[in-house]
Amino acid sequence: MEEALDRLQDSFKEVNFNPELAASFRALWVEKKHPKGTWITEAGETERYFYYVLEGLQSIYYINQKGDRVILGFSYGGDYSGAYESFLMQEASELFIEALLPSRMLAINYKDYQSLFQLSPDFDRWSRIFLERILIGRGKREIELVTLTAQERYVKFMRRCPDILLQIPQKYLASYLNMSPETFSRFRGSVKY
Repeated sequence: MEEALDRLQDSFKEVNFNPELAASFRALWVEKKHPKGTWITEAGETERYFYYVLEGLQSIYYINQKGDRVILGFSYGGDYSGAYESFLMQEASELFIEALLPSRMLAINYKDYQSLFQLSPDFDRWSRIFLERILIGRGKREIELVTLTAQERYVKFMRRCPDILLQIPQKYLASYLNMSPETFSRFRGSVKY
């Protein structure tokens, strides 16, 4: 667990940890394990935790009006995860988060997360930068979805995340890239990246 907490603490680069602050911070996190195929978060429930992923792979999705799974993203080792809007607003989530592979995560509950900001003003800076990165990432993704062709989206994603692609079912990747599984399969067989 100490190695996991070291990795977590290292991910909070904006925080200047002294030994007392580090001990207080580390005491707020618990380890959670999720077997493959289980929901970490279900739509309709309030997200109870903010996660730091140690191992595994998770898909973040919603169910559309047709009943189809629409993949919004993935999280894996070294990422933060959770239904952020639900967690921060303490309202029911519209999203599901599912463990695509057995997953080991560090989790902090809402009350303890809020207490971080009392521990040090550095957590305010970390939070602002974290949320800015999410906002910028979502903006870039929206632009890609409306300006790039299906093949360009495929190539860009494959270059960005080649390692995890072998672990994700093709139908989920196709959904994430907003294309049919058949189109994705055709690109996979013929397009070089």
